[in-house]
Amino acid sequence: MKKLMTAFIAITLVSILMLVAINRLNAAQGYSGDETLTVFNWGDYIDEYLVSQFEEETGITVIYETFDSNEAMLTKIQQGGTTYDIAIPSEYMIEKMLEEDLLLPLEHDKLSNLHYIDERFMDLPFDEGNKYSVPYFWGTVGILYNKELLPDKTFTSWDDLWDADLKNDILLVDGAREVIGMALNSLGYSLNDTNEDHLQEALKKLETLTPNVKAIVGDENKLLMANNEAAVSLAWSGDASEVMFENEALDYVVPEEGSNLWFDNMVIPKTADNIDGAHQFINFMLQPEIAAKNTEYVSYSTPNKASLELLPDEMAEDERFYPAPELTNRLEVYENLGKDMLSLYNELFLQFKMHKN
Repeated sequence: MKKLMTAFIAITLVSILMLVAINRLNAAQGYSGDETLTVFNWGDYIDEYLVSQFEEETGITVIYETFDSNEAMLTKIQQGGTTYDIAIPSEYMIEKMLEEDLLLPLEHDKLSNLHYIDERFMDLPFDEGNKYSVPYFWGTVGILYNKELLPDKTFTSWDDLWDADLKNDILLVDGAREVIGMALNSLGYSLNDTNEDHLQEALKKLETLTPNVKAIVGDENKLLMANNEAAVSLAWSGDASEVMFENEALDYVVPEEGSNLWFDNMVIPKTADNIDGAHQFINFMLQPEIAAKNTEYVSYSTPNKASLELLPDEMAEDERFYPAPELTNRLEVYENLGKDMLSLYNELFLQFKMHKN
């Protein structure tokens, strides 16, 4: 009987120890309660000192994870293995996440700083009334070019990229929506066009650009442009701003035919375990002083109108990255094209890449 009782006690102790270990492991992996907050964001997309400041002010420990594409972020949240409390997807992905019922509605009464966001960037079609999302950063897609390597060249149109003088001089980002969208805009079509004849026309035009394309790259375009290893690049405005700080010979322009106006947004996935902490984090990031510090670090355009007054004049008044409404009103937000049409975009982009090779 004593042996049986001893065995029972031993089993009980082992079970308790295992439970403690599992709880600690869950916390480390983002299975968080009120004392932790798991944030899922793009790489190098927040000032890490602000994360520390949030922890000090709230007593909440932040577990910070990164992703490199909207699709990778979506897959992790769909799998449900980690209880992400905050994620920062782009606008078209928010539509998809809403279709799949992956987001929690925001409690606006807990977001006292929401009024600092510029009205232009609120109540947009991908989330009317901002029921599920709050703008984090915004920007455009355009042309980054080296004025010293191309002293006699100006860029006002997408068609300028087809100039024969630019042979083997252009970098393209490795993104189907960006590259196909550029070609569609150059033809006068919407970058959300679903007409298959128009898409085939865009592919044929892209194939004529091949002699000018030096490479199709990811983040390497920033390093290559900074080091004068290419003269021109298709670029997101935030990347352009960052690399222009390193190389003063670079300039950035949004072509006259139009382009993409994009938004990254803070949301609370249904996987969230610390919903109150998630609202605290969003509200913290909306403070003008915090938004200004984050903007100076990240270099992308802030939607926080109050924080603009706290930024250096050369940043806040730069119309290349804070264009007037006359320009932004001509730009398009990516729409969720649906699975089949997105697959077609990706297939056409792959054909173009194979043609390039």
